[in-house]
Amino acid sequence: MLFRTAVAAIDAGDLAALERLLAAHPHLASARLEAAGAWLRDVVKGALDGFFQRPFLLWFVAEDPVRRGVLPANIATVAQTLIDAARRTAPYSLPEQVQYALRLVAWSWIARQCGVQIALIDVLLAAGASPAGEPDNALVNGNLDAAAHLVARGAPLTLSSALCLGYFDRAAALAPGATRGQKQFALTMSALRGNAAAVSAAIGFGVDLAAPSPDLYPHATALHHAVGSGSLEAVRALVEAGAPLGVKDTVYDGTPFEWAEFGKKTEIAAYLKQRGAG
Repeated sequence: MLFRTAVAAIDAGDLAALERLLAAHPHLASARLEAAGAWLRDVVKGALDGFFQRPFLLWFVAEDPVRRGVLPANIATVAQTLIDAARRTAPYSLPEQVQYALRLVAWSWIARQCGVQIALIDVLLAAGASPAGEPDNALVNGNLDAAAHLVARGAPLTLSSALCLGYFDRAAALAPGATRGQKQFALTMSALRGNAAAVSAAIGFGVDLAAPSPDLYPHATALHHAVGSGSLEAVRALVEAGAPLGVKDTVYDGTPFEWAEFGKKTEIAAYLKQRGAG
């Protein structure tokens, strides 16, 4: 009940209520929710058994998984309040708290939509989180400004983030040292984002157009993901480079053309049919 009350204060941006709770119950700053009730499980469902297992209070500042679809304008100050309380009472828990909170914030399209993502990132970095690897996490959900900010704050540039952020000269410098898996990941990320220029550059670095990326939505090929993005230009770049039209994904058992039809992407479906799909 105390944990749920604290989450409600976080959601409301009620600093006074949150500070009173943390002062009266210091353990809350480092407590983990071991058994979630229906108030949470019925909303986020399987996330509690997956990426949101045993959450700390700090992880709720990201609104990922989505529970309410909104974050208060002062959520960065709320996050700082939680960090300060944990630093006073259980500093040993902070590295894990802030690092995973940064990942959740990087993923969060709600934080982006509410205009608080960059401020949250800065609070978490100041508390000791590392930006390494997080630009790619931001890009998965289309958070381009967050990805660029994380790179500016010191995250090592990966091939995928260089391509999707339009740093093509830097991508060309990274490509010779990239592994086959990293190149495949970069192609898939570029396709997910519907970035035709990035797709074309990734193809030029040498990739398997018939294969998925084992590390990013591996159920489907880059062409499937380009269809899902809605970008005819990205689809065209892949098809004209020789991406096979008949490969089926392993979840829905659909070809890229069938994805286009199901998603009512009529222009893409027409193009793929013209190229022999269907």
